[in-house]
Amino acid sequence: MLSELTITDFAIIDRLQLQIAPGFNVLTGETGAGKSIIIDAVSLLLGGKVGAEVVRAGCDRALVEGVFDLESAAPNTLHTLLAGNDLLNEDESDRLFLSREVRAGGRSTCRVNGRAVPASVLREIGETLIDIHGQSEHLSLLRPREHVNLLDRYANTWERREKFAGLVTELRSLRKELGELLKSEAELARRADMLKFQIDEIRSARLKPGEENDLALEQKRLANAESLAALADEAYTALYEGVGETPAALDALAQAQKAMAGLAKIDPNWRTHLETIGGITAQVDDLAREAKHYREAIEYSPKRLDAVEERLDLIKRLKRKYGAALPEVSAFADRAAKELDSLEHSGERIEILRQQEDRLLHSIGQAGQELSEARKEAAAKLSQAIEVELNDLRMNGARFAVDLKWEPEAGGAFAGAERYRFDSTGLDQVEFLVAPNVGEGLKPLIKIASGGETARLMLALKTVLSRADQTPTLIFDEIDQGIGGRVGSTVGQKLWGLSKHHQVLCITHLPQLAGYGDAHFKVEKQIDGERTLTHVSALDGETRVEELAQMLGASGEGATLSAQEILAQVKRVKAKE
Repeated sequence: MLSELTITDFAIIDRLQLQIAPGFNVLTGETGAGKSIIIDAVSLLLGGKVGAEVVRAGCDRALVEGVFDLESAAPNTLHTLLAGNDLLNEDESDRLFLSREVRAGGRSTCRVNGRAVPASVLREIGETLIDIHGQSEHLSLLRPREHVNLLDRYANTWERREKFAGLVTELRSLRKELGELLKSEAELARRADMLKFQIDEIRSARLKPGEENDLALEQKRLANAESLAALADEAYTALYEGVGETPAALDALAQAQKAMAGLAKIDPNWRTHLETIGGITAQVDDLAREAKHYREAIEYSPKRLDAVEERLDLIKRLKRKYGAALPEVSAFADRAAKELDSLEHSGERIEILRQQEDRLLHSIGQAGQELSEARKEAAAKLSQAIEVELNDLRMNGARFAVDLKWEPEAGGAFAGAERYRFDSTGLDQVEFLVAPNVGEGLKPLIKIASGGETARLMLALKTVLSRADQTPTLIFDEIDQGIGGRVGSTVGQKLWGLSKHHQVLCITHLPQLAGYGDAHFKVEKQIDGERTLTHVSALDGETRVEELAQMLGASGEGATLSAQEILAQVKRVKAKE
């Protein structure tokens, strides 16, 4: 529900902050005081259309902020919207903060929980929070797509509908696979040929793990064979043979080892060093032999070099086409083989899928018929209940009906010998119809003329559907238009009844209606210098009696007594309820 509303520099409002009660709130005041401006500000907060004219004269911007208590909000729909747009409030999960700023130049900024969002997102979120009668874009009852949702909640068929939606989801997945298989045979053949070529190209290469690194090393050795042989010769000569008058390393080490042996005979401390040089001599001897063997193994082979380079080029081509590394190339071949197998057996799979599709369409048709029967039974009760409410509201003879239609479709669900269109909500196309006056035919709700008649119709619908309707806050802008005081008392009682399941705000000129408010706010104009400003004050006790007396259009003790009698009568009705 809307717990706090702050309006800054909007139209003739300079600064207004309202703490709104959970139950039935009424706003009263003289015509032109600014009551509807407050509703316009709420409409703006919910993503409504906006222009620079809403900015108060002489100001840079208009700002509307709302704080919502989410305890009574529609949790699934709202949570999905917030989560889907990354707008969840981690710090205060039970509260939602909306704001809308309009600059004097006309630019608008929307924020949800402090994050900037497009107006379309703000509008979607707003539709789950508030219905404003008088602003059709926020009135869910005037959106035919909502009628099936309201009917299912009223009929307690939501669980059955979710099972139906599960069948539809299964069918859509099946049809997607079937559609891919039913592409033109030529396209499938071309695809199969391409897959075969790719598989053959990769598999014929007989790739081995680590092969590329081994080949790269071999290619480097083959390309540098002469240099490697010369260097190996040079190392062996220096270690084992010596060059000219320069002795070999092993000869020099042998001479040093002989000298150290003499030292060790005289000084025992040299025995360790003698062992060390013995080890070094052995290692150098091993190195010399390794250099010789390495040199003897080197063979310059242009033919082998060409073969290695050709193999490396093949590997590079495969990597360019199928993956950045050899494991990715092999994985590509595995995927291609799996797809090719699917294509080669597509005929069998198509037949299986068609049989499954036929079974699902019969199951959907059966489930849709059962759901429709439950809806029809509930629709009759709903129509009767709403007509009773309309009668209470002095719309004698008004009729209400729920239209449930099935539309034939060649590829639709089976229902008997026919096939019908369906979506995730069922076979039914649901729309509310009404005939406000005796002798008139039933018409779609959205085509009913505006005015007091429409207001009372909306109130009747809201009263009956209050448990089914998940919109937490309902706002009625001058619902008393075209009705008198006697009906006004009935309207007030019904609005108060709505507040058992919703937060209700109502702008009214009827004291009989205003008397039912759990919270009463007076909206009035004030002159500050050369500026006209709107001021709102909460009324209670004597101030409320005084406002009701003024609304009665009388003065003196008689008006005061009449106002007190209105409140006393309301108290008796509420106590009885």
